[in-house]
Amino acid sequence: MKILFDSHALFWFLYGDRRFSKRARAVIEADETISVASAVSVWEFANKFRLGKWPEANHIANFFLETMAEQGMEVLPISAPHAQRAGLIEGAHRDPFDRMLAAQSQIEQMPLVTADPAFKAFGIRTIW
Repeated sequence: MKILFDSHALFWFLYGDRRFSKRARAVIEADETISVASAVSVWEFANKFRLGKWPEANHIANFFLETMAEQGMEVLPISAPHAQRAGLIEGAHRDPFDRMLAAQSQIEQMPLVTADPAFKAFGIRTIW
């Protein structure tokens, strides 16, 4: 099974944050699981780091591809169908990073690893 990470969940997982769910960790550590990080996450890390909103994201903002390779994670690029779905997806949630992750989760049929309850409004499967 392939799973897609929300940006905060990815950060918490990589840095061993205690807020990361034990259930999500068990799914990730299963032999059949393939972990995937979206290109939108590096955009979010870099953007929020640059603006001073997420200073702890310095390393991952600057070394995203290297970090994903070290972790054995796939990186999902943003495609035109992803962008179209993100723009058209129903719901009042305005965060463009979240909208893209929801669209990618839907199109790629991957559950999203997230603690954010806002994703339930998009009707996608989540793991937490």
